[in-house]
Parts: sequence; structure tokens; C-alpha cells
Amino acid sequence: MSLFVVVANPATVELSPSPVPDSWVVEGRPQAKATAIARSQDGGMTVIAWSCTRGRFRWHYQFDEMCHILAGEVFITDESGGTRRLGPGDTVFFPSGSTVDWRVTADIRKIAVCRVPCPSSWAWACAPGTSCEGSRRRLSPPSSPQPSARPPPHAARAHSVPASPQG
Repeated sequence: MSLFVVVANPATVELSPSPVPDSWVVEGRPQAKATAIARSQDGGMTVIAWSCTRGRFRWHYQFDEMCHILAGEVFITDESGGTRRLGPGDTVFFPSGSTVDWRVTADIRKIAVCRVPCPSSWAWACAPGTSCEGSRRRLSPPSSPQPSARPPPHAARAHSVPASPQG
């Protein structure tokens, strides 16, 4: 199997509609778009370019997300009530299970790395060089819920370059 290095510019890659669920919208009519740029082989991690117009919504994170703001402005309020302004150059981490209020004051664009968390009881199976996704399938008892959260499945419009040996 060939492995490919993915090269894309998240500031200019074409995005597809990826609506904020209506029940999450608090104010305005935020219009979100996204596209997956790359995915890990085990499906546990996805890199996404995302944009959103002005508005306010409560985002419920079903996976870990680290994002870097490329353009625009947003004020985020976490569950403790703390509010922070994010703009170009800022990086933030949202843990799986958190809920954050997003107040987008200037159309925003970000790149996000989304990762389905590996339960701590499975950490040994998720060590480097193993497949956490495969381990989940093998180790999960039938009664335990399977992680169902996945980043948006938009098709990537990025340029793939075959990986070449360093030498």
C-alpha cells in the first residue's frame, strides 16, 4: 500500500456546506462550511478546514479538537463561564465532552485536528505503532458503547503527494 503526504492550503481549500445543527444556534444564522483535508489510516484523526459566518451557537464536542484560527474573530465561553477572544494565530484545544459557546463576530476560518479519544483503559492498545481503531473493535465488550463521533465526512480537495524515502 502506498502512503501519501497530503499538501493543502487550509486558507484557500474549497469548502462544502456543513451546517451547525439548528438546535445549537443561539443567535443569528451562522453558515458553516468544511472539508476534510486528511485522515489517519486508523480513522481516529481527521484534519479539517472550517469556516463560519457571524452568529452564536453552542458547540458540543464529541471528539478532541485542536484548532488554529486563520482569519476572523470569535469569542468562546467555556462551561466555567470564562470567555476568551480568538483571532488569527491563536490555537485552542477543546476536549471531547466539552460544550463551548461560540460568538463569531467576524467570519472565521480555522484548521482543526480532530481526534476520537482512546479510553484510558485502552491506552496500552493505543500506543505508537498500534491501531487504536482496530483495538477498539477487538477489545470492546458488546455491552460497551462504541465511539460514534466522527469529524464531518466531507471529501478532501487537497493535493496528495506520494511519500518518498529520506536519503
